[in-house]
Amino acid sequence: MPLVDGDSRIIASLWRAIESDFLTLMSWQPEMRVLTFPRSHPLLGIRVCVVLGCEQTRSKATGLCPTCDARWQRQADRPALEDFIAVRRVYLWSNESVPCSVPGCELPGKGWKSKLCHAHYQQRLRTVRLPLELFLRHPDVVPLPGYGVCLVAACSRDREGAGSYCGRHRDRWRRHRAEHPGADELRWRQTDPAAVDRDQVSLGGLAPRIVAEIVFALQERTRQGIRTYPHQLRPICTAALSCHARSLQNIPATMLASVPATVHKSMVTAARRQQLSPETERIKDEWDLAAFGHGGTLTFTEISQPWLREATKRWAYDDLPRRRGDVGRVVQTQINSLVLLSDSLRLQREDGGDRLAALSRTDITAFGNRMAYLHQQGVVSGHKRIYTCRDVRRIVTRMRGMGLTRTGQPLHRLPEDFALGQHDVPETPDDAEGGRDLPPEVMRHLCQYLPRLDDVSVELRVAVELIIDTGRRPNEICQLRWDCLERDGDGKPVLIYDNLKANRLARRLPIPEATAALITTQQQRVIARFPGASRNQLKLLPAPTRNPRGAKGIGKIWVSGRHRRWVDSLPPLLVPVPVIEDGQQITKQLPFDPARVCLYAYRHTYAQRHADAGVAVDVLRELMSHRQISTSQQYYRVGEQRRRDAVERVTTMQFDRRGNRIWRQAKALLDSERVRRAVSEVAVPYGSCSEPSNVAADGDDCPVRFRCVGCAHFSTDISHLPDLETYLADLLRNRERLLATVVVDHWAKAEAMPSDAEISRVRRLIARVKADLDDLTQAERSQIEDAVAIVRRNRGTIVTLGLPRARQPLPDVRPERTA
Repeated sequence: MPLVDGDSRIIASLWRAIESDFLTLMSWQPEMRVLTFPRSHPLLGIRVCVVLGCEQTRSKATGLCPTCDARWQRQADRPALEDFIAVRRVYLWSNESVPCSVPGCELPGKGWKSKLCHAHYQQRLRTVRLPLELFLRHPDVVPLPGYGVCLVAACSRDREGAGSYCGRHRDRWRRHRAEHPGADELRWRQTDPAAVDRDQVSLGGLAPRIVAEIVFALQERTRQGIRTYPHQLRPICTAALSCHARSLQNIPATMLASVPATVHKSMVTAARRQQLSPETERIKDEWDLAAFGHGGTLTFTEISQPWLREATKRWAYDDLPRRRGDVGRVVQTQINSLVLLSDSLRLQREDGGDRLAALSRTDITAFGNRMAYLHQQGVVSGHKRIYTCRDVRRIVTRMRGMGLTRTGQPLHRLPEDFALGQHDVPETPDDAEGGRDLPPEVMRHLCQYLPRLDDVSVELRVAVELIIDTGRRPNEICQLRWDCLERDGDGKPVLIYDNLKANRLARRLPIPEATAALITTQQQRVIARFPGASRNQLKLLPAPTRNPRGAKGIGKIWVSGRHRRWVDSLPPLLVPVPVIEDGQQITKQLPFDPARVCLYAYRHTYAQRHADAGVAVDVLRELMSHRQISTSQQYYRVGEQRRRDAVERVTTMQFDRRGNRIWRQAKALLDSERVRRAVSEVAVPYGSCSEPSNVAADGDDCPVRFRCVGCAHFSTDISHLPDLETYLADLLRNRERLLATVVVDHWAKAEAMPSDAEISRVRRLIARVKADLDDLTQAERSQIEDAVAIVRRNRGTIVTLGLPRARQPLPDVRPERTA
């Protein structure tokens, strides 16, 4: 087949990229054009039948080939599979080519039974009637010369006689001629597939470019850890012969029905990418990011205006080298922001935005109005509206900085006022980061059903558990190295991970012993799966396919997709939600939206858990591996709102010193009144004090210190109930101890003795608080208990009468677990 223009260069480039070691592995002979798949290779070797002596390709889950499986199924008294496998049988492939057993004979053998060519078989049958061993030593038995190679273009077998074909093609031509009288024999020779052995694939008769593409693509699939079988390549070769294709991408998909679509697609992609370079891709309207060292594609076709499309491609070409991580998705998102700008120009200008010099500030205003309209119509979210405006502002500014407005550049004559300013970008709501974490009851519900993930993959469950436990980004967990667990100087476990987003490598995160045990168990599974692999290259969560050496981790998208299916399959969860009915705020049990449960929500939950526990913002910044402390402070804004909600619930059960319920209408209190109370009270033992002079002096000017329960400025709430009970126990214990003391003067004992009035006041106060608590419904009591836990955990200033306070450990989402 003659070469077209450019084929010679492409063919030479492909063969230069094919390694000699791979050609040796495949026993490649250029003159024969036959690939021989090595049986012992983990990715290229075929899987043979498990029956002793049978070497046919197995296709059953039992490990049997179709022939053995049918034989086993037909037996009346079917033996156990283990017994059937142990009985030796010989089933060779009917297409198997065997040489003649006569030494030096160049003729092909008739088959595996006779082990002789046709001529010697007839000689033994009619003339030298001897056993095979004696026949081979008989002086009249001499080697015979061959007749040459079969004339079918794809075949590499020798002809059996003076005819034109090997035995297989001789029979095929007879059948074909009988079925199609007047068939063109020359065309049949060019299109009929090869007759090859089981481990072989013939590339004979194919266009030179397809031959190079198939060999190169097979090498790339093997390098990527993808298994390839001979029976997957043969239909591709047959289809290429039938349609006289010059390249893999020219083979119609309708001719490849028996081939998995991924096989042909991956081979076409590998051959195409070998010809890629950044310089050749940058002029296209759709880029394959493999040319730039990334995955995925970039599409510019939806940008209508040629000047804007070309400027966007120039910007993307300049921006790609600065990117890491999921580059394709991030850059395409920013290109889509320019698509919205392009749509605005096309829809709102008579010239469709094609006249560059006619643009003005009015078009920028129109773009802002269109984004507001799309947001109002629900086409784009508030988040997307803000980030689209930010992207357009930043990219257009960058285009100007790149000099694209100079003479001869895409943006030449672009007016200066065609630019977004800071005031054109909508303000970010204060609570933009709020609500992305999951409530504790939701986390308990999810953790209860984690074992279900084992039905999909153990690695999937471990990945989800590690994201929950550590708060790391999904991609950081998926790419954990096998040796990611270490111990610090105190013997405590530490997770070693890479912050891929910020390019901060070998970060260290303290983790609980239960999480360390989870990692250790997974390490043992990986070693059992890859016993001979180098541990320096192993991943903690290796991919289930295309991963013969365990050096490739599971994919973030794979984990995210299966996590979503798992969440959607769980029973619905009811959570308490405050609603307004008839002007009153009540709490109802409503279903929790499963769409909020995503992998990244676990990271927000981890951060929120620590923020609510009072972890300092600089410590949280290190825990979250943030560069800017302002990023970590966003979690504290949510934490403050939670604390305020908890205080509102708690203060609905606030009492004065006599046990009278006060501040029943906390929901009607204005923000300014909350602030006033915050600056006009000081924490005292078991409550707060509102005396202005006492507040100003932070409690130091109180004339009756530690007698708060007898003061009119004192108030308490249900969150102090455990402290009050402890205080009452201390009073009673001290009174009994002083009564038992006989070596102290009476006046000293009377001075130190707790008064009966104080004991009675504290006891009555406790009783009133408990009585009101008993009047609540179960749902209200549950809310109050949760609010008390938050208030007590976040109470910043607690008077402790000089007693030291123990530092609380970092919170764990599942404290019931053990290592």
